[in-house]
Amino acid sequence: MDFTLTVEQRGLVDSTRSLLTRRASVEHARRLIDSTEGFDADLWKDGTDLGWPALGIPERDGGLGQQVVDLALVCAELGHGLAATPFIPVSVAADALATSTAENKSKLLQLISEGSLIVGWAFTEFGRPWGTLGISTAAVPQGGGYRLSGTKVNVQDADAAQFLVVDALLDGAPARFLVPTDARGVEVVRQQTLDLTRSYCDVRLDDVLVDGSALCAAGADAAAAITRSMHLHTVLVCAELVGVGQRLLAMTVDYVKERVQFGRPVGSFQAVKHKCADMRIWLQGSTAATYHAAMVLDAAPENAGPESAADVERAVSVAKAYTSDAAGRIAGEALQLHGGIGFTWEHNLHLYLRRARCGALLSGDARFHRETLCRLLESASV
Repeated sequence: MDFTLTVEQRGLVDSTRSLLTRRASVEHARRLIDSTEGFDADLWKDGTDLGWPALGIPERDGGLGQQVVDLALVCAELGHGLAATPFIPVSVAADALATSTAENKSKLLQLISEGSLIVGWAFTEFGRPWGTLGISTAAVPQGGGYRLSGTKVNVQDADAAQFLVVDALLDGAPARFLVPTDARGVEVVRQQTLDLTRSYCDVRLDDVLVDGSALCAAGADAAAAITRSMHLHTVLVCAELVGVGQRLLAMTVDYVKERVQFGRPVGSFQAVKHKCADMRIWLQGSTAATYHAAMVLDAAPENAGPESAADVERAVSVAKAYTSDAAGRIAGEALQLHGGIGFTWEHNLHLYLRRARCGALLSGDARFHRETLCRLLESASV
């Protein structure tokens, strides 16, 4: 595959990094730690002007109609700048709505692309596996509508969203619903997590009544749509980890060039050079695996057959398994090479380490995706 950026993609990357540099997004993220705000609203507004929420939305619905790889490029820059924005949940939710049967979806997508509406994705459940088999939230038909009950966890920026795409079981089969966060029976509770610069929430659904138009997909269509959302979310998380790794490597190289010990910069010592080289290799592998997964997902037909679906699953799991491990190693080496200053609250390194550790667990950890790859190998050999 050709990893060379087009002129448009290079412009997207440059404009995003320029905005994040100008806005000093790390300092803004620090100010969010002790605040009740879940993300940097001003940065999100500026990002909306650059077209962030509109990137993956079809042109017929007011978006820019770009591909997954373009979303991944932006995610990498957001990770590099440690930006606190709802880009990932909004992108996944917008993609889910674009392929749904929801009423007024064009209007909703238009509002999302304008930045005036935030929609999140409520999928993960406590103690349940990553996948459709982990869904236990129940939906029951009632009076022309549906009653939803269950609890979702790790829902990014749910406390700032006006709607949530909620995945549940309807008559024992997967189904998707668009649920207003202000509906009666919806309780959003912000979690305390390792990543202090991002908002993750528990969403409790206590006999939440929604009308019939809230149903976005059911049965086989819902299962396919949920799988698509899982793959997209995983690729975007990997891309963010790539950006985090880029920043950690750059911070570390700059530091070892300046830190003097025994009359020499510590970066001149062979052992330190080897560690930086290892970080670079892990980062290059993560970058290649992530963008390969994004391109495979872009190339997959809408109604992919078993073989094409397996290719996507394989590429996505390779990317997440490798990138999750690599991000942890890069963060660990960066911390060691920074020495004592790396352990201080004032230095930004720990904020990136926190983002890396949390990202490694989202969308299934490395162990989960290695097990997925084993199952794919077993099925291919039968």
